[in-house]
Amino acid sequence: MNKLKIFSALLLGLLLVNNSIAQEKKKVALADVFKSNAFSQKSVYGINWMKDGQYYSSLQRGTAGPKVVKINVATGAESGVLIDGAALRVDFSSYSFNPDETKALIGSEVESIYRRSSKGVYHVVDLKTGQAQKLMDGEKIMHATLSPDNDKVAFVKDNNLYMLALANNQLTQITTDGKWNHIINGSADWVYEEEFSMSQAFDWSPDGKKIAFIRFDETDVPEFNMQTWGKLYPEDYKFKYPKAGEKNAEVSIHVYELSSQKTVKVDAGSEIDIYLPRIYWTGDANTLAFLRVNRLQNQIDLLYANGETGETKLILEDKSETYVDLDYNDDLRFLEGNKGFIRTSEKDGYKHIYHHDNQGKLIRQITTGDWEVTNLVGIDEKGKKIYFMSTEVSPMERNLFVINLDGKGKKMLTPEKGTYSVNMSKDFKYFIANFSNSSTPLQVTLHDSSGKLLKGLEDNAALQTSLENFEITQKEFFKFNTVDGTSLNGYMIKPADFDEGKKYPVLMYVYGGPGSQNVNNSWGGTRDFWHQHLASEGYIVVCVDNRGTGGRGRDFKHVTYANLGKYETEDQIAGAKYLGGLPFVDQTRIGIWGWSYGGYMSSLALMIGNDVFKTAIAVAPVTTWRYYDTVYTERFLQTPQLNAAGYDDNSPITHVNKLKGNFLLIHGTGDDNVHFQNSVDLVDALIKADKQFETMFYPNKNHGIYGGNTTWHLYSLMTDFIKRKL
Repeated sequence: MNKLKIFSALLLGLLLVNNSIAQEKKKVALADVFKSNAFSQKSVYGINWMKDGQYYSSLQRGTAGPKVVKINVATGAESGVLIDGAALRVDFSSYSFNPDETKALIGSEVESIYRRSSKGVYHVVDLKTGQAQKLMDGEKIMHATLSPDNDKVAFVKDNNLYMLALANNQLTQITTDGKWNHIINGSADWVYEEEFSMSQAFDWSPDGKKIAFIRFDETDVPEFNMQTWGKLYPEDYKFKYPKAGEKNAEVSIHVYELSSQKTVKVDAGSEIDIYLPRIYWTGDANTLAFLRVNRLQNQIDLLYANGETGETKLILEDKSETYVDLDYNDDLRFLEGNKGFIRTSEKDGYKHIYHHDNQGKLIRQITTGDWEVTNLVGIDEKGKKIYFMSTEVSPMERNLFVINLDGKGKKMLTPEKGTYSVNMSKDFKYFIANFSNSSTPLQVTLHDSSGKLLKGLEDNAALQTSLENFEITQKEFFKFNTVDGTSLNGYMIKPADFDEGKKYPVLMYVYGGPGSQNVNNSWGGTRDFWHQHLASEGYIVVCVDNRGTGGRGRDFKHVTYANLGKYETEDQIAGAKYLGGLPFVDQTRIGIWGWSYGGYMSSLALMIGNDVFKTAIAVAPVTTWRYYDTVYTERFLQTPQLNAAGYDDNSPITHVNKLKGNFLLIHGTGDDNVHFQNSVDLVDALIKADKQFETMFYPNKNHGIYGGNTTWHLYSLMTDFIKRKL
């Protein structure tokens, strides 16, 4: 055989091999996503920076049990085991150090209550001896917290606040009036936990001589009743849930002094129909700061309280014609030596950083611009620098910046295009970055304070290799103008074998609630890979962030005030019309789906946009804001008594007569957040309107609808519905 024939044979062989490799790429199957977890990411968990900045600790789980290891920042090498679960015979899942790192609290047998609350068995570990002391003989308690002097632990049990002396196990009961569904001391009620992102409601003073706590009197708050199924006689679960316009808990702040064993009530003003969602000890061990929010949430006040007398002084107030969002005014940090405090506010139209003196007088606005500070990472007082995350590069991305306390010298420390979150060392010499973008799964890296990369901690290389075996298509980001000319952001996932000359059905995915964002340049989760499965079946999946969503300033977000659902629905319909005008989209086969607020949106879109949408799936939807909680709903709609039209005009129940397309309604009967009642009433209205639809309920499942075979069943159900109806 001559050389030309040999070369031709080799070339043919290579082509056959390459074709074989190309043909081996497989579609994303439902089982890959929900059974084998083929697309799950790895990370580095339980990281706590050590006080000297040269080490950090990490919680690791092995076959022998959990352990907390100490890792040298410079070398990346383990420098010893700090807590050994196997040696202690404790299968712990959480840990925290005291300030001088001589002791640690570990939690085991943790039992979730609601979204953020839990109770468990706690041990105090002496890091020098390795010995562990079990608290309360193993009774499950909440919010166990070491005192600053390390010899006491405060915690909540049965709605009362307690303190335990570690030396002799002497127990002090600080409050005695705690009672289920009546009085809560030191722990948040349901609505504070859900909407103010808090569960623990007490804090040690810096000198360990006092404990400040919040007391909730929810006696007169209406009870919500959920039935739990699975027994001969279903059981009732009753808890206090203040629905829009109904009575909230009466909330008060108190300070307990250890030496006198006396409790002082803080003067929060004469108005009792208020919120007290935050307490902070300032640099002065006798001064407690707290936030007071009015019922309509259009004013937030910062007050100082004397820890001995309870007397208060107004320091600062923020007002708005719409609402003042606590999430945008919650980065409050007190500087050492009574040098004032740093806070964030969106009073100039975007969330920015402000420096005030100790009495609230503005020293300067530190950051400015048509972009948002998303959170404060840390304040290096010695170096006079502030580290923060922002949307300056793009509202769809998050980057770390540093700026001098005087507002000068701003510098970006994370230059890659995508989404970062960071964990900074206590001495501000290092940070651990978690980075991803739409084409790169999670990358965990170690950097110095200048942003220089020191070490990779997790690159998800195995996942990236695995992805090469699947037909995965990248998100394509796009923009279009809605009905009022506002430019909206979106992304599109096309089939891997996309052909410009074909017409494809489209499934839109929506959440759309105030301040939320789905269109981000970041790696996706389970739902994104379900969307990849649908793309492999010949669907285009699209997501659009409507007006009212976050990352683009106060005006863009607040346009939906007092009229939730109207502009958001208009934008999703406009998005569908824009897509229907593209040459490769079948405008007769456009569907939409969403969960929670997204279920509310998908329901409205199918009904109001019945000439545009053919199919919709609503999972755990709000169907009338009259059924949702006070804090969230009234922030955006005021009360039903003040704004009845805002509640009713854009309720899906109001628009059932407009339903023409295919509708699938899904809810968990054990949803403590968006109650099953929402779907029951929508079903009732649909029946009265003589509208056919499909529905599925999941017994005893909460708002997340998961556990056991549930997730697989849910997504299989939705996939089948889409294939039949779109």
